[in-house]
Amino acid sequence: MGIENLAEKAQILIRSRLCSPNFIFKPLSDSSDSNYSKLKFIISSSIMEACNNSILLLGPRGSGKVAVLELVLSDLLEEYPDTITVIRLNGLLHSEDNSALKEIARQLCMEHHLLFSKMASFDDNSQFMIAMLRECGLAHKTVIFTLDEFDLFAQGKQRLLYSLLDAMQTVTSQAVVVGVSCRLDADQLLEKRVRSRFSHRKLLFLPPSKEDVQRLLEHILSLPMDSSLACDYAAEFNEKLQSILADKRFKEIISNYLNSNSTTNHLLRFLFIAISNMELKSGFLSLENFKAALSSIQRHPKQECIKDCSILELYILVCMKRLEVREQNSYNFSSVMKEYKSVHDSFPTSDYYAQNVCLRAFEHLLQRELICFTDNRGHSQSIEFRQVKLVVSYAELQEGLKSYRSCPVSHSHNSICF
Repeated sequence: MGIENLAEKAQILIRSRLCSPNFIFKPLSDSSDSNYSKLKFIISSSIMEACNNSILLLGPRGSGKVAVLELVLSDLLEEYPDTITVIRLNGLLHSEDNSALKEIARQLCMEHHLLFSKMASFDDNSQFMIAMLRECGLAHKTVIFTLDEFDLFAQGKQRLLYSLLDAMQTVTSQAVVVGVSCRLDADQLLEKRVRSRFSHRKLLFLPPSKEDVQRLLEHILSLPMDSSLACDYAAEFNEKLQSILADKRFKEIISNYLNSNSTTNHLLRFLFIAISNMELKSGFLSLENFKAALSSIQRHPKQECIKDCSILELYILVCMKRLEVREQNSYNFSSVMKEYKSVHDSFPTSDYYAQNVCLRAFEHLLQRELICFTDNRGHSQSIEFRQVKLVVSYAELQEGLKSYRSCPVSHSHNSICF
């Protein structure tokens, strides 16, 4: 089998891993101190001891809260196939109390093969839910309610949360409520009557540590030796991967990326782009793949704006930067025009524009927020005489000019030779 075919198979395999939350979070669940182990222990003990419980999973978006919850639920459904019923609600869809209770009633009817009434009122659905919880408790069955975007359920009168948690106070009921929220103060949003019925258990999902990131990278990117891929290719692929992971430059790339996007989902997105950049001809990952992924995923809005600027607008930006380098921090349109004339005299080109045209370009830069006024005073003054400043750094201007295909040679020369 050719190297390109092997590389394509490896690429497909790693991509499928990156799209599988079960594969991603399984190694992080080995530790007894992991959120997976803690959550599974809380829910399984509630099932075994036939008691009620409630818990909140808190952490930033993309930290794996829902993925870990689904992993725990799938494992528990395998262990207790006949004793668990899972009811899933989402605050984006069911934050209104009536629609939420109607959805609970619909899912309970589907689970237990009952006839669902669309015309049932809030009170009818509430009584039905209480009756079902009682019947499930008598049959030693646990109902698990998962409330994604939990903070949205805590808005308004919170009738759903009160009805649900109040029904769990009875001896016969057997239920677990798992709330998922990106707000760390989600429990503080609850009313007193709701909070008094809540268990106040919380699991905090933090960004992965350096050790977790290293384990995750090896787990995802290493090829199995017992797969359809040739053993020699898999061994060489893993050897080259280990050398990349040990490279200081790679560690710096990962560190730079995680400084701005530290959640697990962002890391997986970064790896997906890096794998997609892998050259099939060479057949192996390289450091350049990760560098390209970093540059493509990190947004540079100012540079993107500079790319869309006209030649005249670039002239104005370069002139303003030249004034700042000469420590002239206070300047206006008239000062910029003097510098523009000086630049044109030093580097004569055909790109010389009238002052009224330059003023329109200057106003356009203000609209795009590449430059701004130094203060909000002087609204009565004409734009030409109001003090302005540049909000683009030297590095951003340099990179923007380099990536600007139609940029005249004099521009890049001027931006370098201040």
